[in-house]
Amino acid sequence: MEQNLKVNENEYLPLRDVVFNTLRQAILRGEFKPGERLMEIQLANKLGVSRTPIREAIRKLELEGLVIMIPRKGAEVADITEKSLRDVLEVRKALEELAVQLACEKITQEELEELEKAGENFKKVLNRSKDITEVEYLKNPDVHEQLIQEHEEIVYHIKRREKAEATAVTCQHIDNQVSAVTDKIRTKNN
Repeated sequence: MEQNLKVNENEYLPLRDVVFNTLRQAILRGEFKPGERLMEIQLANKLGVSRTPIREAIRKLELEGLVIMIPRKGAEVADITEKSLRDVLEVRKALEELAVQLACEKITQEELEELEKAGENFKKVLNRSKDITEVEYLKNPDVHEQLIQEHEEIVYHIKRREKAEATAVTCQHIDNQVSAVTDKIRTKNN
C-alpha cells in the first residue's frame, strides 16, 4: 500500500464522508488494486483519523460494490466484472443521452464556449500525457484520437442543436468505451 492518500478536509462534510470520498477516489483511480486488502489500522494511520470513520467508509464502499467483506479476513477491493461495468455504463449512457438532448435545447452561448474550452483542455491532457493511469479507458493511447474526434463531433452537433446526431455520437462513444474496457476485463481474466 504505497498510496499517497490525503484527507481532503471539507468543513461542510462529516469526517466519515470525507474519509469515504477519499477512499472511493483512491479505488476509482486505481491506487488500490482489485483484491487488495483494506486494513483499518493502516488506513487510519495514513489518513490521520481513528478507525471508526474508516470502518464506516468501508461499509459505504461495500454498499457501492467497490469493496467486498470477506469473513475472518476483512475488506478487500472488489474486482470489476463485465456485468457491473455494463450496468454502470448503461446508466451513464442514458444520462449522457439526456444531457446531450437537453444541451441541444437549452445551451447558451456562454455555456457553449465553456464546453469548447473543456474539450480543448481534454485534448491537451491526452496529447501531453502518455502515461494516464487514472481511468482504465484512457490508459490505451490508441483510443485518444478517437476520443477527441467523438467529443468534437458531439460539440459540433450540440452547437447546431442537432439532437438526433448528438445523441447517436454520444451512444457510439459510450459503446466504444464498453467494448474497450470489456476487452480489457476479458484479457485480464484469461
